[in-house]
Amino acid sequence: MIKQTGRSQHMTKGEQTRQKIVEAAAPIFNQRGYDGSSMTELMEATGLQKGGIYRHFASKEELAAEAFDYTCKAAWESRMQHVDEAVSGIDKLKQLVANFVESRPPVVGGCPILNTAVDADDGNTVLRERVVKALRSWSTNLQGMVKEAVKAGETKPGVDPKTVATIVIAALEGGLMMSRLERNYEALRRVQEHLKDYIDREVAASRLGPVRK
Repeated sequence: MIKQTGRSQHMTKGEQTRQKIVEAAAPIFNQRGYDGSSMTELMEATGLQKGGIYRHFASKEELAAEAFDYTCKAAWESRMQHVDEAVSGIDKLKQLVANFVESRPPVVGGCPILNTAVDADDGNTVLRERVVKALRSWSTNLQGMVKEAVKAGETKPGVDPKTVATIVIAALEGGLMMSRLERNYEALRRVQEHLKDYIDREVAASRLGPVRK
């Protein structure tokens, strides 16, 4: 059943209902994928009949796309918890990596980008476009942290923000996939240690200052 959230006092009744449908449907799509999510499950989760759902969404695909956006936003907010705006860009990057490993996203099912990228790759163009957009947004945010560190003189000369973001994302998503398959967090924690070492050795400027030739 749809739960009352108390967060939508400025929305119309229709907008509130639409948001509640998205919140109820998000865990189903994130765990089962687009094809694996049946209308029966969606109706049971929302407490609405098929017609009630389609009164607010033109198609199941539209609902899945909105649910993906909602899940991505919730996951990002979870990963940004305790990322202190007062600390350096390097420390922000490390905190975000730690959050990815140690915190569980509020929408069950794991990382929506990993889940939906595999699910939508074979032909669901709408969902695939949403995943590409989310991946680019994540990369842009990570690059912003590295650029902040570069500007503050906290990085080694020649550090490329896009390269750093790509390595961090690829390592975390790969570690997450392995951890899910192995049903433990060993791979993800190994990735966390590797990324910490990578950031310290390859990205962050030496705390001892530049090496004299």
